[in-house]
Amino acid sequence: MPNYETLLADATRLPVAERIHLIDAIWNTLPADSLPPLSDEWIAEIQRRSAEYDSGSAETVPWEQVKAEAMRRVERTVPDASR
Repeated sequence: MPNYETLLADATRLPVAERIHLIDAIWNTLPADSLPPLSDEWIAEIQRRSAEYDSGSAETVPWEQVKAEAMRRVERTVPDASR
């Protein structure tokens, strides 16, 4: 079975878009109760944004659109020597 160093070395050789997909896939395997606690600053920001959303003053964008735009930006702006 590969160890951490081998897996990381293999992952760093993937193109950027594939590394992002891998990160997302690994993140989705984590149990919800294993995530690290949020800092007070993050909690305050979440509460502020939630209040904006609840009041209707926040402009929202669907996650699929945000993710697709991020992937387009990565492909255009991040050179990847492994390609």
